[in-house]
Amino acid sequence: MARNWYPVIDYEKCTGCLTCFNFCPHGVYGLREDGKPLVVNPDNCVEMCGGCQKVCPTGAIRYNGDIAE
Repeated sequence: MARNWYPVIDYEKCTGCLTCFNFCPHGVYGLREDGKPLVVNPDNCVEMCGGCQKVCPTGAIRYNGDIAE
């Protein structure tokens, strides 16, 4: 699991579709009060997985720790 590489959500792009929340089997995401996803367990993220970013329909996910932040 990753300590320095985890998803960061751009809430200006996020529509709250929960595709990332439903995709991730590692419990990285929880929910905010407004129903949008929230990274609650960043240490559970599998380094270089990138799955939630790939399935996000609005491109609202990037990763802390990417070389080209």
